[in-house]
Amino acid sequence: MFLYICHELIFITMQTPKYLTFIFLTCFGFTSSLQAQFGFSHEIGAIIGPVAFQSDYGVRGDIQTNAGNTGFGIGLIHYMNFSYRADCDCYATPTYFNDHFKLRSELSYNKTELKHFGKWVAPDRTSVIADQLRGMRGSTAVTNLGMQLEYFPLSIRQFSGTPGAWAPFISLGGQFSYYKPTAYSTLGPGLGDLLEVTPTKYIDGVTNESGTVWSVVSSIGTRYKLTILSDLMIDLRWQYYFSNWVDGLNPNPDVYKENRANDWLVWLNVGYIYYLD
Repeated sequence: MFLYICHELIFITMQTPKYLTFIFLTCFGFTSSLQAQFGFSHEIGAIIGPVAFQSDYGVRGDIQTNAGNTGFGIGLIHYMNFSYRADCDCYATPTYFNDHFKLRSELSYNKTELKHFGKWVAPDRTSVIADQLRGMRGSTAVTNLGMQLEYFPLSIRQFSGTPGAWAPFISLGGQFSYYKPTAYSTLGPGLGDLLEVTPTKYIDGVTNESGTVWSVVSSIGTRYKLTILSDLMIDLRWQYYFSNWVDGLNPNPDVYKENRANDWLVWLNVGYIYYLD
């Protein structure tokens, strides 16, 4: 019942993200004491790193776009470690699952400033549309909450007792996100409505309204054992949102095939993880 209440509180506070951290930590504090009774231990940590946001700004596959539309991300993470039992301060009975899998929950935030890069805004382009594209600016801020199942090919138990060891992993999971886009033009107001400042393809395809969306998350990374109770982590994540409005732009995908894909990002993060004794 308590886990259900936590879920509902988190869902409600997605509409007011400033309260998410408080709810996350409160729920974690209570569930830590409850879950310890079921034979696993806990790890907590923090992550930070650069984000490359792939959106309707710029050109697909363009190096300038990929390098220019970047931002940052930060997050709090929690792991359920099934190989060690907090209730008895001992290792769990060995099974393949508890020696190779961990369940990760996460509360994260990322923000990216966006504009058009690539051949359509190159200096030699002197058309009205080129000027309009050059004038477009945007940003998106996304708060994510979700879970991933991480798979470690090497033994978690052996890694846990070996300072200096490495533990590569892959993961797959899902997240629920609250996004807040901002889109405007340096040429003047009316982006998305007025042809004077808006390229034709973006008429009725611009919004500054916030919303919520589900996403799928997959990553590859590794841990490095600093001490018995602490790890460093590096993690390369791919996150695909089931919406094309996260960046605030959504040209008609039936007409503009180059913009048919939903928004997604790549996040390279580093983190510090502490094992709760």
